[in-house]
Amino acid sequence: MALLRMRIAGNDDQVRAIANLLQSLDGIEHVEEVDDLMPHMDDADSSSAGLHDVRGTETHEIEIEVPNPSTERRVREAVEALAFDLEVFVEFETDEPE
Repeated sequence: MALLRMRIAGNDDQVRAIANLLQSLDGIEHVEEVDDLMPHMDDADSSSAGLHDVRGTETHEIEIEVPNPSTERRVREAVEALAFDLEVFVEFETDEPE
């Protein structure tokens, strides 16, 4: 099985909607949101610390195990369509075997 990773720039409700879609697709057995290992902290001494513009959009990372290229293609198409409707940004990364 190949591992498909996606990064979603959106709020918790938007990410939950995408995760629900993924879990409803045939052939998908594992969907998991993984923590971001890099802390994103403001410098407390900065004049812009804590401002909304500095924080930016929340990002979430999801990993999906896909059994074959056909399923991966269906996942990408379904997520892209929903992301367009939800007005969120989704970036895909594939872990292809060498």
